[in-house]
Amino acid sequence: MKLHFIIDKKYDLRFARNAKSKQEMEKQYRLNKAVLLYSVREYQKAWDEINDSFSQYIEHATGYKWAHNKYYCVVSPTHHGISNWDSNDRIIRWWKENPYAMRRITAHEIIIHHYFYILKTFFSHEKLSDKQIWALAEIAAFALTSLTPQAKKFWPWDSDGYYTDHNYQSIVPLQKKLKRPFLKRSSFDEYIKQGIKFVKKYRPDP
Repeated sequence: MKLHFIIDKKYDLRFARNAKSKQEMEKQYRLNKAVLLYSVREYQKAWDEINDSFSQYIEHATGYKWAHNKYYCVVSPTHHGISNWDSNDRIIRWWKENPYAMRRITAHEIIIHHYFYILKTFFSHEKLSDKQIWALAEIAAFALTSLTPQAKKFWPWDSDGYYTDHNYQSIVPLQKKLKRPFLKRSSFDEYIKQGIKFVKKYRPDP
């Protein structure tokens, strides 16, 4: 899997909350194109240092190949991070981060996409809602970016670990409940099945 950082205003504008927000985004694109291009270049350089090893790590850790050989990270002047619940190949990340510090959250967003692909392709018979899959995907992304020795090599400066003081407090009880199953898993499928069992008792709301 190769992740490419790009500018894609049309895709980014799809996520504008309203007409006023869209106008402000248009303004940001118009006034700050040079800065966006700089961020794209620096993000790509920082990510390329880990791309291949990260790609292999996720395939090995989950037991599933990526849905796409190429993914695209749209660098946005407005949106801090948007993953993908569908089958296309794009995620979104904010433009004003340190190119190295941005790695973990970027990885988090693309792991969410990967988890959705796994659940919708291989576990569709479980009939989970998108919100239930989202909760499990978020939690799996926290686990895969913090609870393995391999993950820590990609962002050794990050000391947040399996943190729970994030914006989605509705999933924290489930996140705590799934920490031990992740650490004790004999396979990722076993971890997935435990998550499915638990999530059916919750009503997570992003």
